[in-house]
Amino acid sequence: MQRRTFLQSMAAWSALPTPVWSKEGQTKQAPSGEEISDFCKRLRPLGRILELEGYYVWCNSPIVDDDAKTHVFYSRWPKEKGMGGWISCCEIAHAVADSPTGPYTTLDVVLAPRGPGHWDATTCHNPHIQKVGNQYCLFFMGNSNSKTNTKRIGLATSDSLNGPWTRFDHPLLEPGPEGAWDDHCTTNPSYIKHPNGESWLYYKSWNSADYLNDKPPIRGNRKYGLAIADKLTGPYEKHPYNPLIDFSGLGENRQCEDAFVWLEDGVFKMIARDMGVFNHEVGLYMESKDGVHWSEPTIAFYDLAHYVNQPPAPRHLKRYGRLERPQLLIQDGRPSHLFGASQGGRFETASGFVFELIS
Repeated sequence: MQRRTFLQSMAAWSALPTPVWSKEGQTKQAPSGEEISDFCKRLRPLGRILELEGYYVWCNSPIVDDDAKTHVFYSRWPKEKGMGGWISCCEIAHAVADSPTGPYTTLDVVLAPRGPGHWDATTCHNPHIQKVGNQYCLFFMGNSNSKTNTKRIGLATSDSLNGPWTRFDHPLLEPGPEGAWDDHCTTNPSYIKHPNGESWLYYKSWNSADYLNDKPPIRGNRKYGLAIADKLTGPYEKHPYNPLIDFSGLGENRQCEDAFVWLEDGVFKMIARDMGVFNHEVGLYMESKDGVHWSEPTIAFYDLAHYVNQPPAPRHLKRYGRLERPQLLIQDGRPSHLFGASQGGRFETASGFVFELIS
């Protein structure tokens, strides 16, 4: 897409009651220098973490305790299930280390599928850890049938990072009605305690009709919405401008996922995995003054080959080299480290990967 066209689209967006994207343009395969965010320029690779024999490791969400130890809540599932095991047999485990780079010791399994009759019967995935007041809050996704159409965002809370954790019996956020942009699922939670005291929950979804009609490997068109509540536990009301992030107007099923949102110096900021806006190997960075209207995306991070040398891709790893599920370690109100997930590692499965954000 031509930069002028995109900027004109963004100017029009800010003046309209709902976000609008231009339908013109081409996929950007080679981002120019002006499309690289300052966030991206600050990244220094530190290496892989949580390379676990017998497991795929994904969704590494970090937090620091009062003793400066780094805790990571991460998704894992058995190696024999292959990469697709996340949707049918994933659990969320808890590990701790003296520093963000590890080595990490896994302490326990915090959330596991609860079996028939529960909304999170078959998988627990997408951990997103936050401290809200004096309470630790673990947002996550569960499903009940090993498929995407029952994915729901849930919540578990604890007074300590070491538990015990209280899991709510019902999802925190349900999909929209049939035909809505978000009628398929709710997933990929990212939470902010707004300065006005409200709880803001960003989430990913897509439309079931598009999902059924589109051909693999990328079904549907992933968009981002916002739900707001007076209390952490809800009820959450979806924002009338939803979807807030919608690249479908750019054509060629361009979209994004895995968003992490934070508030820094009064500015809302977001990183996410690109799915065709530039290409499928990089991350997106966006900013917002109000958390609703978002800027033109720039590059948040590159694929791992940009930072480190890796062995050739094993044949069974089809997304080898991508950095996915970006989560930030926030210290003193600012991000200090980027935690991602990437296929590969010592056991040819998947593990975490950590970057430092240098000044």
